[in-house]
Amino acid sequence: MAVKLRMTRIGRRHRPFFRINAVESRTPRDGRILEKLGHYDPIEKDPAKQVVLNHERVQYWLDKGAIPSDAVSEMLLHHGIKHKYAEQRQARRAKARSIAKAKGRLFDTTERIAAKKQAEAAEEKAKTEAEAKVGTEATAKADADAKAKIETEAKARAAEKKAEAESEVKAEVETEADAAQDKAGEKSKEESAQS
Repeated sequence: MAVKLRMTRIGRRHRPFFRINAVESRTPRDGRILEKLGHYDPIEKDPAKQVVLNHERVQYWLDKGAIPSDAVSEMLLHHGIKHKYAEQRQARRAKARSIAKAKGRLFDTTERIAAKKQAEAAEEKAKTEAEAKVGTEATAKADADAKAKIETEAKARAAEKKAEAESEVKAEVETEADAAQDKAGEKSKEESAQS
């Protein structure tokens, strides 16, 4: 006969209360018990009164080979009752964690949450860097546009000055040419008047 240490629910709806029993492994949750070993009241505020155990009888059943459920095993460990099943469970869990780590998978919920937070932080950092890069590119582009505008304005001014200088030179040349023509015309008039 395989004996298990597990909890039986007794409390009413929305008011849970559990009895910790030694039961045959084939009986249902609230079935026939072999011995009552204590109780667990999750609503109790005082941690000392929350779990009450008969340590001697629990140790007796563990020595006889009774296997505690996971919840009962945790309670026993919190109350300082060590047993080989808890050690085996920890060893299995450590092995499973190492296998998961070797495969690159996340083992439990806390690791998943931590990985999710890390991914969100990295995404946020990348987003801020992209925004900063866009901002610096925009300022660089605006600076380049302003510089190009200043250069084109400077070239336009230089071209205007050059055009004004050329037009002044042309005007001087034309005035000199007109003056030379006028002189030549006056000389020809004087020569024709003298003849």
